[in-house]
Amino acid sequence: MTDRLAKAIFAALLAIVLAPVAALAQATHWVQIEAHATLRTAEEFATRYEQRIGQIAGFRIAGGWYALAVGPFATPEAAEARRGELIAAREIREDSYVTDNSIYGQQFWPVGGQAPSAPVTAAGRDAGQSQIQVPVTEAPTTEPVVEPAPAAPEVIATPATPAEPALADLPDEPVAEARRLEAALSRDERAEIQVALQWYGFYRGGIDAAFGPGTRGAIQNWQRANNFEPTGFLSTRQRATLIRGYESAVARYAFGPFRDEAAGIEITLPLGMVEFDHHESPFAHFRSINDSGLRVLLISQEGTQSTFYGLYEILQTLEVIPLEGERDRSRTSFTIEGRSATQRAHVEARLNDGQIKGWILLWGPSADADAEVILSTMRDSFRPIAGVLPSSAGATASTVARRDLVAGLEVRRPERSRSGFFVDSTGTVVTTAEAVAMCDRVTIDEAYRARVAAVDEGLGVAVLTPEDPLVPLAFAQFAAASPAPGSEIRVSGFSYQDTLTRPIVTFGSLSEMTGLNGEAELRRLTLTAEPGDTGGPVFDPNGAVMGMLLPRPETPGRILPDDVNFAVSGEAIQSVLAGAGTRPSVSRSTAPVSAEMLTRMSGDLTVLVSCWN
Repeated sequence: MTDRLAKAIFAALLAIVLAPVAALAQATHWVQIEAHATLRTAEEFATRYEQRIGQIAGFRIAGGWYALAVGPFATPEAAEARRGELIAAREIREDSYVTDNSIYGQQFWPVGGQAPSAPVTAAGRDAGQSQIQVPVTEAPTTEPVVEPAPAAPEVIATPATPAEPALADLPDEPVAEARRLEAALSRDERAEIQVALQWYGFYRGGIDAAFGPGTRGAIQNWQRANNFEPTGFLSTRQRATLIRGYESAVARYAFGPFRDEAAGIEITLPLGMVEFDHHESPFAHFRSINDSGLRVLLISQEGTQSTFYGLYEILQTLEVIPLEGERDRSRTSFTIEGRSATQRAHVEARLNDGQIKGWILLWGPSADADAEVILSTMRDSFRPIAGVLPSSAGATASTVARRDLVAGLEVRRPERSRSGFFVDSTGTVVTTAEAVAMCDRVTIDEAYRARVAAVDEGLGVAVLTPEDPLVPLAFAQFAAASPAPGSEIRVSGFSYQDTLTRPIVTFGSLSEMTGLNGEAELRRLTLTAEPGDTGGPVFDPNGAVMGMLLPRPETPGRILPDDVNFAVSGEAIQSVLAGAGTRPSVSRSTAPVSAEMLTRMSGDLTVLVSCWN
């Protein structure tokens, strides 16, 4: 062999040896699209993206998440160019980014782990490749869209898979043998154990197939919870119990992506437990299926700060939201936790760029364990997209008129509602003692909680103070003196209790300056009133408050005429207020007030007082 030939052979061998090294040293680049908390969800999205844009790969990443990426690309510039194209085509989100392969762990997609074999450049991406182009169909404006799964491939007959042996038939080896068997497990089998432990909440670390102290402790905790000896090593039977339980739970939940174009929300839902029902603004309703007992509502509406706060209050009047539980509200977000002996509810919502979007999960106490898993998945996957439900979505003449329903949900009704009125600038309210008797909770205008600061049972007067700061648009100015008998008087009150949102003004006259038995603190009125009017202010011709309408007295053996009613005097009310530490205001006006002006003014100071049990 000549030196020249020997050198040539050596150079060729060196090239062969160094080629893989050079290839390994060259990092490939990817466009990371998104990450998902569960493998099933990641595979669902990977299928959709593969059909629409192709070149999809999936990898496990830190924290046990599953990342989807487009690539690989030879240079970051090529990856960035492709990212720009996909964003412009609205195929991927703007928060996608370019990364190298250093952050990726075990590959789970395509199935079988066959990633695209070679990096491509932006210019050469389509060369030699045939990609399926699936047209994107715009969703109807009133119906959500669940992307259909790809058509099933042709079924080829294969030998039947042997049935899995029963757990009781599997060996439950001692710890030494379990340790030996564990050492023989493949990386995928070890990672599968970590995924299952993570699903059940025992493992919080990354899916790295390395059984360190975190994994070992998680195995022990799982063993304790399932009445096994906490050795930290899984026997064949224990491993099968863990993995089969995990697979069964995943199949039962059937987590999958749900994209509601009308509501402008994308979220992962347990589609084996709920299915879309209908839109009725501001909600997308999902009904329970397969006897799961769960319900989901997606929240979507345009709104301002006041709309956002109003929704927070309205939701708490719904029968499906128990009164007990934690509440937390900031300027741009709120959460409501509802818990009772028979019901559970969790609400999350945010205000962003004039849109309110969020979600509600409803379940019973028997589904508490399921709810914990579902809440985590919904929270991690929730993403607002373009679109918002119009206020008319799902509304009909019949649904709008039903006072007992809000967007198809039954409203919690108070035990009774009466009238009251503001008496100072801090929101102090006067009402009747009967209105707040034996109440677990008292509200002002159904939105503001109040506490009973003082009650005078003899006069029938109660004083309320709001639990949160409240600044009324107007408050009562008491009359300096009572008008003469025969004077026209007007009463402002919620005649139909909580049916209407504004009070009604009822006209009548002052008949006597005392009660039927000569009571000095009472005024006898001639007017026809409803139970909801009681507690309302009685105005004199000048618009000053001369008293408060009382409930009709009980007269055993007698029936009073319908137009005979009584009011407690303004002087008596002022005395009660002074005893409660409130200084009332006295009117100095002597000019008569028109009915139109009084109606406008009384609407600002008259409130609905509700008793809840």
